[in-house]
Amino acid sequence: MAHRISPNKSTNKTIDAIDRRREKERYFLMSKARDNAFELATSLVQRLIDEHIVETNSDRAIREAMETQLKGMIDMEEFDMQFKIAPIRSIIQDPNIISLYITQYIIEDLINHPNIQDIYGDDLDVYRVVDSILAKIRK
Repeated sequence: MAHRISPNKSTNKTIDAIDRRREKERYFLMSKARDNAFELATSLVQRLIDEHIVETNSDRAIREAMETQLKGMIDMEEFDMQFKIAPIRSIIQDPNIISLYITQYIIEDLINHPNIQDIYGDDLDVYRVVDSILAKIRK
């Protein structure tokens, strides 16, 4: 009796393997973001200010807000993360999920921070500045 391999079973195995790899990469990136949150937040806020994306009266307060976000992402549910980045998911090919999340955080939430005077640039401008710092954790 010959064993037949179902195309559906093979496809499901492939999809499961891709999902496991993506989840493992996501966890790795979030762990690095959490473990290096202070340094990343410091560099990120400095770059956002230098590139005239963020105007603030307290870079310390904004660094603390960024650090909190970088530390807390690892505890987020996948659905919540995907929901947060959905509006800008297709902004760039092969995006860094951490950079997408922080970009959306800046655009959607940080804009309302009491120490933010204004945020300049479009979504892609913000993403590029954010990713110029956070791409380091992808390696």
